[in-house]
Amino acid sequence: MSAARRVMVDAAEVDFTAVRAQGAGGQNVNKVSSAAHLRFDIHASSLPADVKARLLAQRDQRISDDGVVVIKAQESRSLPMNRAAALARLQDMVDDAATPPLPRRATKPTYGSKQRRLEGKAVRAQVKASRGRVRDG
Repeated sequence: MSAARRVMVDAAEVDFTAVRAQGAGGQNVNKVSSAAHLRFDIHASSLPADVKARLLAQRDQRISDDGVVVIKAQESRSLPMNRAAALARLQDMVDDAATPPLPRRATKPTYGSKQRRLEGKAVRAQVKASRGRVRDG
C-alpha cells in the first residue's frame, strides 16, 4: 500500500479571467469584475499520466469534453480571494485524482448472514402462502 502522494498544480498552467459576479452585492456587482474564472487544460498540463487519466475519467460537470477544467469562484468581493478559492478547488480535484482507488477484494458471505437471509425468505414465503383462498375443511 503506497501513501497518498501530493501532486501540486503549477500556477503557470492555470488561466484566470476576471468576470462580473452574479447575485447580491449592490452597485459593486455592476461595476467591478471580482469573480474569477479558472481554466485548466488537463492534456497540456505537467501532471503525471495516471493523474491525468483519473481526472479525465471523472464524471464532473466542471470538466469539458475537451479536457478543460472550468471553475468559477465568486464567493468573495475581492478578486485575489476568489482566485485563491478557485485554485484551492482545482487542487482538491487533483488531490482526489492523485490517490488511486483501492482494488476490490472479493469476500464470501458469513455463515450467519446466509442463515439470516434464508430465515427471512422463509418468513416471506409463509406470509405469501397465507394470502391464498380460505377453504372450509
